Amino acid sequence: MSLTAEKPAGATAIRPFHVDVPEEQLTDLRRRIAATRWPEEETVADSSQGVPLAVVQELARHWATDYDWRACEARLNALPQFTTVVDGLDIHFVHARSRHEDALPIVINHGWPGSVIEQLKIVDRLTDPTAHGGSAADAFHVVVPSMPGYGFSGKPTSTGWGPERMARAWAELMGRLGYDRYVAQGGDWGAFVVDQMGLQAPEGLLAVHTNMPATVPADVNAAALAGQPPPAGLSAEEQRAYEQLIRTFGQVEYARYMAARPQTLYGIADSPVGLAAWLLDHNDADGQPAAAVVAALARHTSTTGELTRDEVLDNITLYWLTNTGVSASRLYWEYRGGFFDAKGVAIPVAVTVFPGEQYEAPRSWTERAYPGLIHYNRVDRGGHFAAWEQPQLLAEELRAAFRSLR
Repeated sequence: MSLTAEKPAGATAIRPFHVDVPEEQLTDLRRRIAATRWPEEETVADSSQGVPLAVVQELARHWATDYDWRACEARLNALPQFTTVVDGLDIHFVHARSRHEDALPIVINHGWPGSVIEQLKIVDRLTDPTAHGGSAADAFHVVVPSMPGYGFSGKPTSTGWGPERMARAWAELMGRLGYDRYVAQGGDWGAFVVDQMGLQAPEGLLAVHTNMPATVPADVNAAALAGQPPPAGLSAEEQRAYEQLIRTFGQVEYARYMAARPQTLYGIADSPVGLAAWLLDHNDADGQPAAAVVAALARHTSTTGELTRDEVLDNITLYWLTNTGVSASRLYWEYRGGFFDAKGVAIPVAVTVFPGEQYEAPRSWTERAYPGLIHYNRVDRGGHFAAWEQPQLLAEELRAAFRSLR
């Protein structure tokens, strides 16, 4: 099911892909959850020691007894999926064309601990805008690749698959699909990839949109990394962003560990509960471990598109079934740049600032970091997983961001 081997670079055929997990893998998953050896409860009343025991135990109970992977499988298979070899590696991707022939092609990039599952709710909103409050002129042809080492894409067997190489791969993929003009979008690691696409400026790329912009000035970035007082002269908006950066840089132990020793994470390949806890333990703008995701664990259904418990489990289960916990972690080891420092992208860039992001990029920093800024908007809800948490809002932002380029 997961495509593990690198392939000859000339194997460029585009092959249909269908998800069909053997039932014995699901039986084994439930058996492993039931056999979990639990630690004692945390010794604090908050989440400062990590994801609380009660949260993980309740999630595991539902996962082992009531959760239905087949429903997720059906949602995936309802979309056109394919694989093709790009730069020697099998790449899995969703490719949903709009019925509106003048639609603008867009390649959408997920991050960690995400997957193409993050983007499922946004696909129809982009390909069929008239069904979701937009006009036919706002339609997109949507391409959502699984990053190397993630989901159903191949797992690299050698080093070198960082954001720069992914950016080149996505440009090659879009060309192979016949798109000679397109835009790109990303958050989390996907934001790193679209920044690199912007730097490389491949022929046909019109603009990029990011919901985790790299805007932090060098002096601010250095002070925040060192935990020092901020540089003088920051505005109130910049001061708030600086405080968020201090919190973020102080609570990214998971990222530091994956950047240093990803291969040592054998436990997340062997224990589904260990994997779930690891994927849940990352912070947002208020310094809470995956606040929007943990909040979703108590949300069994949603009529407004908000993230739900089963959607969280869809993503975790994909990691488990494809055994990509470790291979996905290696991306942190591959990357040696800064998280939020400005990269010098010159092509047109659109930015949406979500209040629950790891930091809220001020307009002043954004205008300096992206001299080709064509859209900047601060929205009133949503966080790090924008497409997952607020699919309608992100779809509206993408329509507005790229309207002038059609």
